[in-house]
Amino acid sequence: QVQLVESGGGLVQAGGSLKLSCATSGRSFSGALMGWFRQAPGKEREFAAAIAWSEGVTYYAASVKGRFTISRDNAENTMYLQMNNLKPEDTAVYYCAARFHSYWRYDQKYDYWGQGTQVTVSS
Repeated sequence: QVQLVESGGGLVQAGGSLKLSCATSGRSFSGALMGWFRQAPGKEREFAAAIAWSEGVTYYAASVKGRFTISRDNAENTMYLQMNNLKPEDTAVYYCAARFHSYWRYDQKYDYWGQGTQVTVSS
């Protein structure tokens, strides 16, 4: 089965940095769109960033563009989210996600999800 496992979350002060990892397994992700989503307490889950595994094309939400960088390492089958200049409003559980179809918009219709990793940014 497809498995996605996030790691790298933690507590950081505003202005600091964290790098999240998403280890993938279960199938080839060569045709996948991979994404990072986040959900703050009492808020809806929101899209943060996505990357087409094979092509490397990236997509970012306006709230993170310029601060976050999504990437992947083909040899390690791992996706990353480098988060710089973190703000308290970035506090959320961050989820790794994947889908294997391209019909829908890049922030919709993901089929597989990790368990999430907590990111807390203090003022």
